[in-house]
Amino acid sequence: MHDADMLFEPLRAFLAQLGLLVPRLLVALAMVAGGWVLGRVARLATAKALRALNFPVLAERAGLDGLLRQAGLQQDTTALMARLVQWLVVLGALVVASNSLGLAALTDLLGRVLWFVPRLMVALVILALGSYVARVVGDAVRHAGSGGSLRDGEPLARAAQLAVQVFVALIALDHLDIGGSIVQSTFLIVLAGLVFALALAFGLGGLDWAAACIARWLQASRPPGDERWPP
Repeated sequence: MHDADMLFEPLRAFLAQLGLLVPRLLVALAMVAGGWVLGRVARLATAKALRALNFPVLAERAGLDGLLRQAGLQQDTTALMARLVQWLVVLGALVVASNSLGLAALTDLLGRVLWFVPRLMVALVILALGSYVARVVGDAVRHAGSGGSLRDGEPLARAAQLAVQVFVALIALDHLDIGGSIVQSTFLIVLAGLVFALALAFGLGGLDWAAACIARWLQASRPPGDERWPP
């Protein structure tokens, strides 16, 4: 009899552990299911709110929607933001469920991903606003060139737009903690190299072109009827 009890003791321990685990597992599954439903509701609400704020127009003019299409994604920036909100809610439910089951390693991993999703959303907003500002700056320089006050407006407009876009991309990467000081140092080195190369080209090989450009700019800035301009 004693031997029989010893044989069934592991089975009884297993069943006792299973009895404690099953209710917790059912509660965790209910949490995940509830998080999935709440996530879908949050996605629809977010998409409707962003469209009410004309965020799709901003993203389209900023060029983010075109960039996503070139990357092979069928969703626009608004749908992507709404999907990120949905996964933010689902990840929150998964964190609570894994914590209730005592899965510390999984909870820590999901927590890290959970904290990364809002930063990704903010980075997308930064890219959208910054790209729109870059286009506005480029169009302003291009308009000044088409008005006759700046004959080399097109290359300067492209350079100004590219500079603003690169600066915005660096801000977004810094917000995501991607690259960090390596990206910033690389950007500064490349920028210094470009400035040095342009200075050499402008000073050594482009004297005549520089003189012609300065003459055109001064001629465009001369007040009407003032023959003494420039002084």
